[in-house]
Amino acid sequence: MTVEDLPQLRRLATDPDSLGPDWGGYGDPGHFDRRLGEDGLLSDHDGMLAIDVGGRCVGQVSWRAVRHGGSHHCWGIGVSVFPEHRGCGHGWRAQRLLVDYLFATTPVHRIEAKTRADNAAEQQALAKLGFTLEGTLRGAQFKDGEWRDTMLFSLLRTDR
Repeated sequence: MTVEDLPQLRRLATDPDSLGPDWGGYGDPGHFDRRLGEDGLLSDHDGMLAIDVGGRCVGQVSWRAVRHGGSHHCWGIGVSVFPEHRGCGHGWRAQRLLVDYLFATTPVHRIEAKTRADNAAEQQALAKLGFTLEGTLRGAQFKDGEWRDTMLFSLLRTDR
């Protein structure tokens, strides 16, 4: 991420159309500015990288440490592509690069991703990347006044 990417990133906190049905509500638009200044949006427990196409930020990929007990964590990953850049393959390609990067630079054995049950495009992208559908998290997301299901996918280092 660079300072030039900040206007696009601020959209994630201020523009309901920036993520479509995945938008989680208004947030602090200065969060990205502060994090970029503090640690470049990269830490030992989370990170965010721009999806750069032709010198323009068209979205972002992120990861965060997820613990399921014990002393080791896995990575939970996410992707956001701005509406005007969807349908071009940027999201799954960026996720592929992120998965390759995380397995190459960290000792984690598991990477997981969650998506809305009605997000067929992301489910197809995760399957294309080799992720396995583990199940449905019933009523895990509150959106537009109702509880919705979320799908959990995983990729193990040994799956590759």
